Amino acid sequence: MEYNTKREVLVVPEYGRNVQKMVEYCLTIEDREKRNEYAQSIIVAMGQVNPAGKDSPNYERRLWDHLFIISDYKLDVDSPYPKPLKAEKDAKPERLHYKNSNITFRTYGTLLEKMIKKVSVMEDGEEKKYLVGQLAQELKKAHLQWNINTCDDDVILKHLSVLSDGKLNVEEGFQFKTTKEILAKKTNTVKNQPQKKQKKVIASNNKQK
Repeated sequence: MEYNTKREVLVVPEYGRNVQKMVEYCLTIEDREKRNEYAQSIIVAMGQVNPAGKDSPNYERRLWDHLFIISDYKLDVDSPYPKPLKAEKDAKPERLHYKNSNITFRTYGTLLEKMIKKVSVMEDGEEKKYLVGQLAQELKKAHLQWNINTCDDDVILKHLSVLSDGKLNVEEGFQFKTTKEILAKKTNTVKNQPQKKQKKVIASNNKQK
C-alpha cells in the first residue's frame, strides 16, 4: 500500500488526486482540439469535486486559474479568461506600513493621551478642574488593567504631569478612588451587562406593542 506521504504532492489539494492526474494526462494530448475538449471536461469535474462558492461571479474563472496552476502553467488550451501568470502567484505581498504612533506610556494608550493634550490647552475654570480629576481617575483605572498588584497614586500623578507637559495637576485635596472601588465597579458592570441587555430587549418589545 502506498501512503500519501510518498505520493506526489497535490498542487491544489481541494480538487484531489484524480483531478491532478487528469491535468497531467491533458498535458500529454498533442491534438489541440482534443486537448481543449479534455480541459473543458476537467473544469466540469473540478466544479463537481469542489462546488464551494458556485454562486460567486468569479467562480468559473477561479476554476480555470486553478487548472493552469495545477499544470504548473504549462497547459496550452483556449481559456475564456486571461491565463494567470506564475510570477503573480509567487510574488510576495507588499509590506504593510503601520503608522508610527509615539506613545509615551503604552499602559494608557493613545486615546487618553490625546484627551490629556486637549484638556491641557483649555482655559482654567471649574470644567477644566473636573476634567483633570476625571482623567487622573481614568489613568489609574487603565493602569490597574495591566497591573493590579502595584498602583501608586503618586506615580499616576507624575504620569499625568508628564503627559500634559507639566500643565495639568489635580486640585488640592483630590482623592483617588481606591483600587478596591475601581475593581468592584468593573466586576459589577460585567455582572449586570446581560441584565441590561435583557431590559433593552423588553423595552424595545413594549414599544413595538
